[in-house]
Amino acid sequence: MAASSAPRAGLSALRPPAFGAEPAGERMARIRRSPHFANGVFQNPGGPARMRPSGSGRDMAKQFLDKDARSRRAPRGTIPVHPTTLADLTRPPATGLRLTWTGHSSVLAEIDGQRVLFDPVWGERCSPFPFAGPKRLHPVPLSLAALGPVDVVVISHDHYDHLDMPTIRELAGTDTVFAVPLGVGAHLERWGVSADRLRELDWQESTRVGGLTLTATPARHFCGRGLRNTQHTLWASWAVAGERHRIYHSGDTGYFEGFRDIGGAHGPFDATMIQVGAYSEFWPDIHMTPEEGVRSHLDLQGGKPGGVLLPIHWGTFNLAPHPWAEPGEWMADAAEAVGQTVAFPRPGAPFEPGGELPTEPWWRPLTRPVPRVWNTGVPPRNEETPSGDLDLAGDR
Repeated sequence: MAASSAPRAGLSALRPPAFGAEPAGERMARIRRSPHFANGVFQNPGGPARMRPSGSGRDMAKQFLDKDARSRRAPRGTIPVHPTTLADLTRPPATGLRLTWTGHSSVLAEIDGQRVLFDPVWGERCSPFPFAGPKRLHPVPLSLAALGPVDVVVISHDHYDHLDMPTIRELAGTDTVFAVPLGVGAHLERWGVSADRLRELDWQESTRVGGLTLTATPARHFCGRGLRNTQHTLWASWAVAGERHRIYHSGDTGYFEGFRDIGGAHGPFDATMIQVGAYSEFWPDIHMTPEEGVRSHLDLQGGKPGGVLLPIHWGTFNLAPHPWAEPGEWMADAAEAVGQTVAFPRPGAPFEPGGELPTEPWWRPLTRPVPRVWNTGVPPRNEETPSGDLDLAGDR
């Protein structure tokens, strides 16, 4: 018996700590009891989703390797990061709600006297290795220590661009609570977070932190960190409700009809943080285009414009073949087509959804003209296109 267990022990020793840990014991038993777990894996709403590139590998390689396209996937200069200061964050928000996007999907939300940190990634690369993988296109606007106390850290899923081991290890030394989807707690415990500080939720389950109610809501995505992707950790979007305000963070997701149900149960929202970057025709079911992001926001708001949409999951890492600035340009057009208010803060610049909004397209000086591959009915800048109507809230 000792001889047969040695290889497994050796392989375990070679497993990088950043891979995290597989759920086991009572955690795994709870996963198996989940109504969203079947045939050994978590299931997506709306049926199976394509989780890996579809179509020809040659076509995908051609897109990624094309010289002209490659030159558009990164800024041509320095991204204008706002150096967030202590003064920015110590003054209470006048409206009771303030958001600070620090890049990609990381957002500090100050809501009704509580501080919620979504998907914090302070690492230089979204990768299990410090020497390889997608590298940041801009520095973090401030250190974690300068961020000040956080009441709850919310994680949407366990991919490297949303769950960063060095960041979690630093936050593990604070008093914060961690709200995570079912199964993700195994990673955090391996990295030093005690079990009593974990709130591990299945879809539609809620937890209270201070005066806030946090609810894990469905998303259409997938999970996994190691070479062996077991699909034993759940992915989620999150609705957060305070005494006066409601906010929503999409995590990573493809568009699906469930946004309407989430909005009906937990909305309407004062602000939504919606994933609109790293989309591709090669994986259409698991990430949204900006047009789909606007559609999802309208669904969450009961089918009509309302609240403020903050686009996330773009501008910080190069994760897809589309031009670096395309999500910003496309989002601006798609939102204008339906009269939806969008905030475009520079990374690190706090703003209040109920106050003056950042709307300047700060990315334009850093990019070549973005090819207009979408049609929202809004005439493109400096060129003519036929006008038309687009009902983003209608059926596709």
